[in-house]
Amino acid sequence: MTRLSEYLLPTEKEAPADAEAISHKLMVRAGLIRQMGAGIWTWLPAGWRVHQRAVAIIREEIDAIGGQEMLMPVLQPAEPWRKTGRYAIDALFKLTDRKGAELVLAMTHEEAVTTHVAQVVRSYRDLPMTLYHFQVKERDEARPRAGVLRTREFIMKDSYTFDRDLAGLERSYDAHAGAYERIMQRSGLRYYRVEADVGMMGGSGAHEYMAPCPAGENEVALAGDYAANLEVASADPVPVTLPEAPDAPEAVATPGLTTVRDVAAELGLPEGALLKAYPVVVDGDGEERLVLVLVRGDHQVNEIKLALALSADSRPAQAAEIEAKLGPPGFIGPVQAPGEIEVLLDRAVAAAAPGGYVTGANRVDEHLRGVVPGRDFAFREVDVRNVLAGDTVGGVTVEIEPAIEVGNIFKLGTRYSEALGASYLDEDGREQPIWMGSYGIGPARIAAAAVEQNADEHGISWPRSLAPFDVHLVSLGKAGTPERDAADAVYELLAGSALDVVYDDREIGTGEKFADAELLGCPLRLTVGRRSLESGEIEVQIRRGREQAPPLALDGEPDALLGALHELWRSLP
Repeated sequence: MTRLSEYLLPTEKEAPADAEAISHKLMVRAGLIRQMGAGIWTWLPAGWRVHQRAVAIIREEIDAIGGQEMLMPVLQPAEPWRKTGRYAIDALFKLTDRKGAELVLAMTHEEAVTTHVAQVVRSYRDLPMTLYHFQVKERDEARPRAGVLRTREFIMKDSYTFDRDLAGLERSYDAHAGAYERIMQRSGLRYYRVEADVGMMGGSGAHEYMAPCPAGENEVALAGDYAANLEVASADPVPVTLPEAPDAPEAVATPGLTTVRDVAAELGLPEGALLKAYPVVVDGDGEERLVLVLVRGDHQVNEIKLALALSADSRPAQAAEIEAKLGPPGFIGPVQAPGEIEVLLDRAVAAAAPGGYVTGANRVDEHLRGVVPGRDFAFREVDVRNVLAGDTVGGVTVEIEPAIEVGNIFKLGTRYSEALGASYLDEDGREQPIWMGSYGIGPARIAAAAVEQNADEHGISWPRSLAPFDVHLVSLGKAGTPERDAADAVYELLAGSALDVVYDDREIGTGEKFADAELLGCPLRLTVGRRSLESGEIEVQIRRGREQAPPLALDGEPDALLGALHELWRSLP
C-alpha cells in the first residue's frame, strides 16, 4: 500500500550543480537516490524498488542456467589477494584490525570463492559448478562521477563457474553469454556484446555488455557485425598517400617545429605521412629499458594495447631520459637509434603502401624525410593504436559510440585455481587445476542505462520491467470530496491486484502532482478528478511517448477495469 502522503519520495525541481549525466540529474530529481559522499550513494525507497527489479531479472536468468546463490563477505583477509598478485591494486581498499591483521574490502570475489572451492571440491564428480551472489563491492575510485555509474560502493552480481577443462569452461561461458543477453533484453536496454580487455581479472578472453548512451565512460567501435571496446578494437586505417621515397633518408631543417601538426604543415604533407615517436620506459625483471613506439602522425597510442604488446608495465619516458638515449625531445626518431632500444611499429604503418615517412632526426631542429620502415630501421610489428571513426573492418566503415558497461564476462582459466590450490582428481586419480570463469553485472548500471536511453525533457520513462511501480494513480480531489472518494476506491481496487500502484493523495497542486508523475516515469498514469466523475471515466496516459490511451470506465465492473488495465500494461515495452 503506497500513498505518497506517507512515502519518502523527495523530488527536486533542480538537478545537482555537478550533475552532467542524464541519469545523475533525473535519479536525484525523481527522489530515487541521494549522495552521502564522493561516490557514495543511498538508494531511497522508489530507487531501491528499481534496483531490486533488476536484481530479480538477473537472479531468474542465472538460476535458469544452474546458478547456486550464496553470499560471501566484503571484509576479507589480505593473504589470498597476495597469493593472486592483486593486493597491490591501487583501487583496492586496505585496512588493519585492532590486532594488526591486514584486511581488504573486496572489489570482486574471485579470491573468496576460489578459496572455498579449493576446500570442498575433491573429485571430477563435483564439477561443473556455478556459484553466484549479490554483494556490496568497495572500490577506491579515483574519479567518482555520473551518479551511480562510477561509485566507490556498489552492488554487483558475481557468478563463478568451475569446470574440469577448457571445453567445460567454454560451455559455461556460452551459457552465461546467453543469460546476459536475455537480461539485457528483459531490461529493455539497447546493447552490444563487445570484445574486451581482460584487465586486472586476467585470463584468456573477455566480453562486455555495453548500453549505448552519451553518458557512457567507454567507447565502442562498431562495423557491421563487429563490435569491440575501443581499448582492444582493431581495424584497417584510412589510407594515407605517402611521397615517393628517395634512396636514403634526407635531412630537412625544421627549426622550432616539434609537433606533428607544425611539421606536416611546413612540409605540405598530411599528418599521417609522419611517424609519431612515443618513448616509454619498461620495467623488465627489475631493470628499466627504453622502448620507442611509433604510430602514424594522425593516430594515438592505445595504452591497453601497448601494455599487451610489451607484456610489462611501462611509463612515458622523461625528457632527460629521452635526451640521454636518443636526442632532443620533439625531434626523435628510429633511424640510427642505439641498438639496445627496441622499436615497436604500429601495424597501420607497417602495412601501408610504398613511400617514405617523415621522422625526427635525433638532432635539434631537424627531421628526416623519405624514411622507409625495414630499410632504414628494424622494428617489431604490433597493434598499439586507437581505432578511429572512418577506419574499416572487412570493408565496413567503423563508427564509434559512447556506452555504459553494464556487465562483463571473463574466461579466467586456471589463474586463480593454481594460485589458491583449487584442484580436483580426474578419472585416473591425477590432480588437475580447476578451470574458472567470472561473470559480473551491475543492477545500478542497468537502472542508470535505462534512464539514459529512455528519458525525455519531462523526466524518466521506465521500461515496464524496471519501473518502481506499474501504475501511478493521481487524485485531483481534496480529502472528503466525491472525487477523492472515487480515487480512493480505485486505489483499493488496484492495491488488491497484481499491479504495483503508487497513489498520489497529497494535498498539493495539480501541476506539481503531474510534474512528479512525469519525473518518476511509471509506465501508466491514471487520473481521477471532477471531470472523471462527470464523464464516468478514468483518464489514462502512457508515460513513454506521453500518449493518451482510451479512458477506462470508472463506474463499470471492477473486473472489467482491471482486465483492461492489465491488457494495456502488458502491451507496453
